[in-house]
Amino acid sequence: QKKKLILPVWFGSEEMVPSSETATVRVLCQKLLLSENQPGNLQWLIGSPFFPPFTVVSTFRCIHHSSDFQQESDDLRKLLPKGFEVIGGLIVGDSDAEKSAFEAVRAARRLRKHLSEGGELDDEKIVGASCDIRTGTIHFFISKNEKATKLEPVASVVYEDKSGKYLWENGCLLQCELPIKLPFYFPASSPSDSKEKFSDAIDAVITQFKEPYAVYIAETLNKSSGDVAKPIVLRGKVFGFGADASNINRLPAADQVSDIKMLSCSHFCLNSKTAPAVNSAENADKIHISVLLNRSEKFPTSGAPVAEYFPAMEEARLIVVDLNLDVLTYAPKDLPLMHAVSNLVIPALVDQLYSLKKIILPYLLMEHPQLRIYHFNPPGVLHPITTIYELNYGETEMKQVDVRKSLHLRLGLPLNRPLLRTANALDFSVNDDSRSNVKKRGSILLKDVHIGIPSSGVTEGVSSLIQGSYEYYHYLQDGFDDSGWGCAYRSLQTIISWFRLQHYTSIAVPSHREIQQTLVEIGDKDTSFVGSREWIGAIELSFVLDKLLGVSCKIMNFRSGSELPEKCRELAMHFENQGTPIMIGGGVLAYTLLGVDYNEGSGDCAFLILDPHYTGSEDHKKIVNGGWCGWKKAVDSKGKSFFLQNKFYNLLLPQRPNMV
Repeated sequence: QKKKLILPVWFGSEEMVPSSETATVRVLCQKLLLSENQPGNLQWLIGSPFFPPFTVVSTFRCIHHSSDFQQESDDLRKLLPKGFEVIGGLIVGDSDAEKSAFEAVRAARRLRKHLSEGGELDDEKIVGASCDIRTGTIHFFISKNEKATKLEPVASVVYEDKSGKYLWENGCLLQCELPIKLPFYFPASSPSDSKEKFSDAIDAVITQFKEPYAVYIAETLNKSSGDVAKPIVLRGKVFGFGADASNINRLPAADQVSDIKMLSCSHFCLNSKTAPAVNSAENADKIHISVLLNRSEKFPTSGAPVAEYFPAMEEARLIVVDLNLDVLTYAPKDLPLMHAVSNLVIPALVDQLYSLKKIILPYLLMEHPQLRIYHFNPPGVLHPITTIYELNYGETEMKQVDVRKSLHLRLGLPLNRPLLRTANALDFSVNDDSRSNVKKRGSILLKDVHIGIPSSGVTEGVSSLIQGSYEYYHYLQDGFDDSGWGCAYRSLQTIISWFRLQHYTSIAVPSHREIQQTLVEIGDKDTSFVGSREWIGAIELSFVLDKLLGVSCKIMNFRSGSELPEKCRELAMHFENQGTPIMIGGGVLAYTLLGVDYNEGSGDCAFLILDPHYTGSEDHKKIVNGGWCGWKKAVDSKGKSFFLQNKFYNLLLPQRPNMV
């Protein structure tokens, strides 16, 4: 299904009259404009040769000066998987939309030349767009070719619904990991020759990728499925390199294929999936490609291995460079597997080798940087991205923080959320379509138990909920009896699990004893407190969060439970802006608040309560049906309130750290 929005056609001059060939732009990404309306802000429009023309999948912000297209192209070559490409530009400009769009087109064509590393004319049709700085309206145009001096208007813009489904029902990912130990020699008397020799060694590896004796083994990464296709061996001699991806003939799905050239990527894709599993890169069908060199295929005679000796004419120095390639590419499922490897995977390996080479060259005769490739699928970006991180630096060191800030800026990600840390990286080692639970100390912990619960009952209320995942901690878990005194400890564990799962911290969720030990270490409690069954409250929780996570907290005090509904709007703002779980303490009882549902007109409200006093097994249905996780009305139909009027309450509101 798609939502079609026909925008009014804007004409830059009276001479621009729409023709029958006027194009339609399709927008898949949720947000086109990544930054504030500042004049001159330039963004790249990303599409795919496998999609209909002028389909915008995502947008990347140009973060280098407009004249430094070499650095910009180097960054995008590392970041953007093969199967996606720059199809145009969008610029924030003045009221002359055509003039601004033409500037975006010129910039996009220059970037495309750098990305293709060719000087030929760019004859492809591309999109030019401009955003009016005063109104925020975006106008689209089409540029026919590089020589065109005028832009064509766009008749309509279609905004697709369920855009993730658009990508992943018809497409898949191909991943190739290739560790290389690359030795090279250079004269000891001439260290300056080392860079040339290293470059020659890189070129020799690239040549081997395209040799007839190169072997590529394709196999599925969907090991959890019972019906797993057998691996397929592709040999370099059957490849055709340099084909235009958009003109490659597609193949229908077939159960039995005798000619390997007629085998499509769908051979390794699951025929059936649950609905949620097709809408993200993390759950997409994946094909793993391994690279081997088979020099002895069908050798006419058998014989012993032969070693060739080439004596150095002078004293030489040996350097071995470790290169761990890891590329990810996107392909439609009906694309021939042979073409997916030869025209997507191999070019991706070549580009990544050159990227690693540029990083290593300045340090060639010193300690080499520890480089690691990671793939991410941050929120708001429909397709995965690839980054190269230097592991010499810790994640909190400023150089690595600056790298992530730059990526956040380019992708339009918030600068206060850790979305591109190594813990956020896609993990292709296991593929399980079911929602995974977390195992800790022998117990299986449920995640996000509020999902799927009945509605709150607030008429025309607006729900404001926790942002992100958490684990449900409650009485008697891990074989530890804390019934009657450990509810605040369990609420704290749930809160810390939220910070872990959002990658703000990597520390383990602390036990009751570790929480008590922390309070002793900061001087809040005596040593006798460790191992006791004493209660803790909002103040103690704030001390522990500050000590272990560096998280600050806001505390709200109420003299009576009847005062809580009066703060419903403020609590809603907390969930909208901070999104963290809240601890509610009342006397000797503690609960975890996951959201509010509030009708501002009537004042009716409900609170989404996660109750740590539950003592049963990790049974989601039992927990929900028993009311251990559900909405509690401020005042129900019988006039009763979940919060007692004669009880003092305090709320602990953890603040989300500003960090990337």
